[in-house]
Amino acid sequence: MGTRERIVDAAEQVIREFGIVGATTKRIAAAAGCSEALLYKHFPGKESLLLAVLLERLPALGPALTRLRLAAGTGDVADHLTAFTLAALEFYTRAAGIAAGVLADPSLTEGFRTMLARSGSGPHMPILALADLIAGEQDRDRIDRKIDAGAAASMLMGACFHRANLSYYVDPPDDDAAWAASIVRTLLRR
Repeated sequence: MGTRERIVDAAEQVIREFGIVGATTKRIAAAAGCSEALLYKHFPGKESLLLAVLLERLPALGPALTRLRLAAGTGDVADHLTAFTLAALEFYTRAAGIAAGVLADPSLTEGFRTMLARSGSGPHMPILALADLIAGEQDRDRIDRKIDAGAAASMLMGACFHRANLSYYVDPPDDDAAWAASIVRTLLRR
């Protein structure tokens, strides 16, 4: 394992143990067995290290979107969307701790916003990609054309985000798979 990977692993571990606020570069460097100077050689700031943890260590939405894209026009669209919904729920559940910590620190939030703007990425991108996929299935007459694809994508992702956050406070009444299937049925009017 290279130094960069060791630092990202250490950051994930320190975040889990101490939260974002307690995940100081000093603690992360100590957990990685390196100096803070070496940490900054690989990452220009704490924001970029947090982004690396989000993108490299958490279940990503990119592969789930790719699977959905590859399945377009084949099989049962509700089944494909349900599988994607479960992947989105897992992502949001695992990312919630980092996201809450970033939002709790105005300087981290601003740094994160700046970094996302520079890279042309952000939490809105999966929603846009999902809306395009839904519109494509509408063009194939596999999803009702009366449904607003953008609104459906926002509602699906918003439901995942909401359930993920609720799960930190209460145990949801339905299992995740049944919940995901119900959300998709509701969006597709089935």
